[in-house]
Amino acid sequence: MDYIVERLFSLQDKKYGDFHSSLIPNIPREAVIGVRTPQLRRLAREIGSDTAFLRELPHKFYEENQLHAFIISDMKDFDRCIRMLDEFLPYVDNWATCDQMTVRMFRKNTDRLLPHVRRWLDSDHTYTVRYAIGCLMNCYLDDEFRGEYPQMAAHADNGEYYVSMMTAWYFATALAKQYDAAIPFIEQRRLRPETHRRTIQKAIESFRITDQQKQYLRTLR
Repeated sequence: MDYIVERLFSLQDKKYGDFHSSLIPNIPREAVIGVRTPQLRRLAREIGSDTAFLRELPHKFYEENQLHAFIISDMKDFDRCIRMLDEFLPYVDNWATCDQMTVRMFRKNTDRLLPHVRRWLDSDHTYTVRYAIGCLMNCYLDDEFRGEYPQMAAHADNGEYYVSMMTAWYFATALAKQYDAAIPFIEQRRLRPETHRRTIQKAIESFRITDQQKQYLRTLR
Protein backbone atom coordinates (compact mmCIF):
# COMPACT_ATOMS: atom_id res chain seq x y z
CA MET A 1 0.00 0.00 0.00
CA ASP A 2 1.40 3.35 -1.05
CA TYR A 3 0.97 5.06 2.31
CA ILE A 4 2.92 2.29 4.09
CA VAL A 5 5.75 2.55 1.57
CA GLU A 6 5.73 6.32 2.07
CA ARG A 7 6.02 5.80 5.82
CA LEU A 8 8.93 3.43 5.31
CA PHE A 9 10.77 5.92 3.12
CA SER A 10 10.18 8.62 5.72
CA LEU A 11 12.19 6.43 8.13
CA GLN A 12 14.95 5.68 5.63
CA ASP A 13 18.61 5.57 6.69
CA LYS A 14 20.61 4.95 3.50
CA LYS A 15 23.86 4.06 5.28
CA TYR A 16 22.01 1.52 7.39
CA GLY A 17 20.43 0.21 4.18
CA ASP A 18 23.90 -0.29 2.69
CA PHE A 19 25.02 -2.21 5.77
CA HIS A 20 21.90 -4.31 6.16
CA SER A 21 21.80 -5.17 2.47
CA SER A 22 25.17 -6.88 2.89
CA LEU A 23 23.57 -9.29 5.38
CA ILE A 24 20.94 -10.45 2.88
CA PRO A 25 22.99 -10.85 -0.31
CA ASN A 26 20.21 -12.50 -2.31
CA ILE A 27 18.04 -9.37 -2.05
CA PRO A 28 18.82 -6.58 -4.58
CA ARG A 29 20.11 -3.39 -2.96
CA GLU A 30 17.31 -1.36 -4.56
CA ALA A 31 14.74 -3.48 -2.72
CA VAL A 32 16.17 -2.46 0.68
CA ILE A 33 14.93 0.92 1.89
CA GLY A 34 17.05 1.02 5.06
CA VAL A 35 14.79 1.14 8.12
CA ARG A 36 16.01 0.03 11.53
CA THR A 37 14.29 -2.85 13.31
CA PRO A 38 12.90 -0.88 16.31
CA GLN A 39 11.20 1.53 13.93
CA LEU A 40 9.76 -1.35 11.92
CA ARG A 41 8.39 -2.94 15.09
CA ARG A 42 6.72 0.31 16.13
CA LEU A 43 5.19 0.73 12.69
CA ALA A 44 3.95 -2.88 12.72
CA ARG A 45 2.15 -2.25 16.03
CA GLU A 46 0.70 0.95 14.61
CA ILE A 47 -0.60 -0.79 11.49
CA GLY A 48 -2.01 -3.77 13.38
CA SER A 49 -3.30 -6.99 11.85
CA ASP A 50 -6.63 -5.73 10.48
CA THR A 51 -5.24 -4.31 7.29
CA ALA A 52 -5.37 -4.89 3.55
CA PHE A 53 -1.57 -4.71 3.63
CA LEU A 54 -1.41 -8.40 4.61
CA ARG A 55 -3.32 -9.39 1.50
CA GLU A 56 -1.23 -7.38 -0.95
CA LEU A 57 1.34 -9.98 -1.94
CA PRO A 58 4.01 -10.06 -3.14
CA HIS A 59 5.55 -6.96 -1.59
CA LYS A 60 8.09 -4.89 -3.48
CA PHE A 61 10.45 -3.92 -0.66
CA TYR A 62 12.32 -5.97 1.94
CA GLU A 63 10.99 -3.79 4.75
CA GLU A 64 7.42 -4.52 3.70
CA ASN A 65 8.18 -8.20 4.22
CA GLN A 66 9.70 -7.41 7.59
CA LEU A 67 6.58 -5.47 8.59
CA HIS A 68 4.45 -8.41 7.49
CA ALA A 69 6.56 -10.78 9.60
CA PHE A 70 6.32 -8.57 12.70
CA ILE A 71 2.54 -8.26 12.36
CA ILE A 72 2.16 -12.04 12.12
CA SER A 73 4.45 -12.53 15.12
CA ASP A 74 2.13 -10.47 17.32
CA MET A 75 -1.10 -12.22 16.33
CA LYS A 76 -3.19 -13.76 19.10
CA ASP A 77 -5.71 -15.74 17.02
CA PHE A 78 -4.12 -19.12 16.23
CA ASP A 79 -6.26 -20.05 13.22
CA ARG A 80 -5.92 -16.64 11.59
CA CYS A 81 -2.19 -16.67 12.21
CA ILE A 82 -1.83 -20.02 10.44
CA ARG A 83 -3.86 -18.73 7.49
CA MET A 84 -1.69 -15.62 7.27
CA LEU A 85 1.47 -17.72 7.44
CA ASP A 86 0.28 -20.05 4.70
CA GLU A 87 -0.39 -17.03 2.51
CA PHE A 88 2.89 -15.29 3.31
CA LEU A 89 5.50 -18.08 3.55
CA PRO A 90 5.63 -18.75 -0.22
CA TYR A 91 6.74 -15.13 -0.70
CA VAL A 92 9.43 -15.11 2.00
CA ASP A 93 12.71 -14.76 0.13
CA ASN A 94 15.41 -14.26 2.76
CA TRP A 95 16.59 -15.66 6.08
CA ALA A 96 15.98 -12.47 8.08
CA THR A 97 12.28 -12.22 7.31
CA CYS A 98 11.91 -15.96 7.87
CA ASP A 99 13.55 -15.85 11.29
CA GLN A 100 11.68 -12.74 12.44
CA MET A 101 8.40 -14.64 12.63
CA THR A 102 8.68 -15.99 16.16
CA VAL A 103 4.99 -16.17 16.99
CA ARG A 104 4.75 -15.89 20.77
CA MET A 105 1.49 -17.73 21.23
CA PHE A 106 2.78 -20.82 19.41
CA ARG A 107 4.57 -21.92 22.59
CA LYS A 108 1.17 -22.26 24.27
CA ASN A 109 -0.35 -24.10 21.32
CA THR A 110 2.27 -26.69 20.45
CA ASP A 111 -0.22 -29.53 19.96
CA ARG A 112 -2.20 -27.48 17.45
CA LEU A 113 0.95 -26.21 15.76
CA LEU A 114 2.64 -29.58 15.19
CA PRO A 115 0.57 -30.73 12.17
CA HIS A 116 1.38 -27.46 10.43
CA VAL A 117 5.08 -27.83 11.22
CA ARG A 118 5.01 -31.29 9.65
CA ARG A 119 3.27 -29.88 6.60
CA TRP A 120 5.76 -27.03 6.22
CA LEU A 121 8.69 -29.44 6.56
CA ASP A 122 7.46 -31.19 3.42
CA SER A 123 7.46 -27.98 1.39
CA ASP A 124 9.73 -27.52 -1.63
CA HIS A 125 10.16 -23.83 -0.74
CA THR A 126 13.44 -23.08 1.03
CA TYR A 127 12.19 -20.58 3.59
CA THR A 128 9.06 -22.54 4.45
CA VAL A 129 11.27 -25.49 5.39
CA ARG A 130 13.63 -23.19 7.27
CA TYR A 131 10.69 -21.71 9.14
CA ALA A 132 9.39 -25.15 10.12
CA ILE A 133 12.79 -26.22 11.48
CA GLY A 134 12.92 -22.94 13.39
CA CYS A 135 9.54 -23.79 14.94
CA LEU A 136 10.94 -27.16 16.04
CA MET A 137 13.86 -25.34 17.64
CA ASN A 138 11.85 -22.59 19.32
CA CYS A 139 8.84 -24.58 20.52
CA TYR A 140 9.83 -28.23 20.90
CA LEU A 141 13.20 -28.49 22.64
CA ASP A 142 12.03 -28.04 26.22
CA ASP A 143 9.09 -29.70 27.98
CA GLU A 144 7.41 -30.48 24.65
CA PHE A 145 10.40 -32.42 23.33
CA ARG A 146 9.94 -35.86 21.79
CA GLY A 147 12.62 -38.15 20.43
CA GLU A 148 11.17 -38.06 16.91
CA TYR A 149 11.69 -34.32 16.47
CA PRO A 150 15.45 -34.34 15.72
CA GLN A 151 14.83 -36.92 13.01
CA MET A 152 12.15 -34.68 11.52
CA ALA A 153 14.64 -31.81 11.35
CA ALA A 154 17.39 -34.00 9.88
CA HIS A 155 15.06 -35.48 7.28
CA ALA A 156 13.94 -32.00 6.15
CA ASP A 157 17.51 -30.90 5.42
CA ASN A 158 17.60 -30.85 1.62
CA GLY A 159 21.15 -29.53 1.38
CA GLU A 160 20.10 -26.00 0.40
CA TYR A 161 22.37 -23.52 2.20
CA TYR A 162 19.75 -21.69 4.25
CA VAL A 163 18.02 -24.94 5.23
CA SER A 164 21.33 -26.50 6.22
CA MET A 165 22.22 -23.48 8.34
CA MET A 166 18.92 -23.67 10.23
CA THR A 167 19.30 -27.43 10.68
CA ALA A 168 22.74 -26.86 12.15
CA TRP A 169 21.33 -24.18 14.45
CA TYR A 170 18.60 -26.61 15.50
CA PHE A 171 21.07 -29.38 16.36
CA ALA A 172 23.50 -27.04 18.12
CA THR A 173 20.59 -25.87 20.28
CA ALA A 174 19.42 -29.46 20.76
CA LEU A 175 22.91 -30.37 21.99
CA ALA A 176 22.51 -27.68 24.65
CA LYS A 177 18.98 -28.66 25.67
CA GLN A 178 18.57 -32.34 24.76
CA TYR A 179 22.14 -33.58 24.56
CA ASP A 180 21.48 -37.31 24.91
CA ALA A 181 18.92 -37.25 22.09
CA ALA A 182 21.01 -35.05 19.78
CA ILE A 183 24.53 -36.44 20.14
CA PRO A 184 23.85 -39.72 18.24
CA PHE A 185 23.16 -37.67 15.11
CA ILE A 186 26.72 -36.33 15.37
CA GLU A 187 28.39 -39.54 16.51
CA GLN A 188 26.75 -41.57 13.75
CA ARG A 189 27.11 -38.82 11.13
CA ARG A 190 23.40 -38.88 10.38
CA LEU A 191 23.41 -35.29 9.10
CA ARG A 192 24.58 -34.07 5.72
CA PRO A 193 28.36 -33.47 5.81
CA GLU A 194 28.06 -29.68 5.56
CA THR A 195 25.33 -29.61 8.23
CA HIS A 196 27.43 -31.88 10.45
CA ARG A 197 30.37 -29.47 10.25
CA ARG A 198 28.20 -26.42 10.83
CA THR A 199 26.49 -28.01 13.83
CA ILE A 200 29.78 -28.76 15.54
CA GLN A 201 31.08 -25.26 14.83
CA LYS A 202 27.94 -23.61 16.20
CA ALA A 203 27.95 -25.87 19.28
CA ILE A 204 31.60 -25.13 20.01
CA GLU A 205 30.85 -21.40 19.82
CA SER A 206 27.86 -21.74 22.18
CA PHE A 207 28.00 -20.69 25.83
CA ARG A 208 25.41 -23.36 26.63
CA ILE A 209 27.67 -26.31 25.74
CA THR A 210 30.07 -27.46 28.45
CA ASP A 211 33.83 -27.45 27.87
CA GLN A 212 33.86 -31.24 28.17
CA GLN A 213 31.14 -31.55 25.53
CA LYS A 214 32.99 -29.14 23.24
CA GLN A 215 36.17 -31.17 23.58
CA TYR A 216 34.30 -34.33 22.61
CA LEU A 217 32.56 -32.61 19.68
CA ARG A 218 35.95 -31.56 18.29
CA THR A 219 36.87 -35.22 17.97
CA LEU A 220 33.76 -35.79 15.82
CA ARG A 221 34.58 -33.24 13.12
